[in-house]
Amino acid sequence: MEPTGAAAVIIGNEVLTAKVVDANGPHLIQRLREVGIPLRSLEIVPDEVDIIVEAVSRARLRAKYVFTSGGIGPTHDDVTVRAVALAMGRRVVRLPEMVALIREKAVDAPTAESLRLADAPEGAVLIAQPGSWYPVLTVEDVFMLPGVPQLFRTQLEAVLGRLRGTPVYLRVLYLSLGESTVAAALDRVALDMPHVAIGSYPTFDRSLDYVVKVTVESAEQAVVEEAVSRLRAGLPQGSVVRSE
Repeated sequence: MEPTGAAAVIIGNEVLTAKVVDANGPHLIQRLREVGIPLRSLEIVPDEVDIIVEAVSRARLRAKYVFTSGGIGPTHDDVTVRAVALAMGRRVVRLPEMVALIREKAVDAPTAESLRLADAPEGAVLIAQPGSWYPVLTVEDVFMLPGVPQLFRTQLEAVLGRLRGTPVYLRVLYLSLGESTVAAALDRVALDMPHVAIGSYPTFDRSLDYVVKVTVESAEQAVVEEAVSRLRAGLPQGSVVRSE
């Protein structure tokens, strides 16, 4: 079976050492959900070629689309391009069209370091990014995005505009009873409707008006509504505080 959905690899020693709080992973999770592309996995790895190769290889087995964040700049620790090329069994080449963009953008003659931005896995293509000279680098549904959050977000939008997802319909029930009391009702509906994703999330914040949050989601709205109706019928009377 062909892999579906997306997987992500967040790359950077600064994230693993808490020098930087990762903003790209949470943003990617949210945007993929909004466009209807399920996220299969997300890994955070250091700037080490072998570890990145392993992570990208795993991601490609799990998902159709792979997003990397970080490690594509001109400095010594920017090793993502080399690692992706190794993971895909390709050479690293210099893209003439990227060299031309760098020369056009540079005030003076570009440095050897700045020209590293033109290195890419063999067979890579550039996706133009509206409003920016710097394109998205991609090869066989692996999208190598920058680690700087502002750049990551703009490049991500350029990519998502080319992908197709399936919107997910979501309903939420807020319950006044604990999980042990409502588990049987949830189990019955989950077993009868395995194609519907039902989640149960308890809270211990007594300032809230509920004890358990139940989510019901599917690509089919009618199925979601049927599951919600079954849950309401099976839950103890008066246990649903509110719904969304």
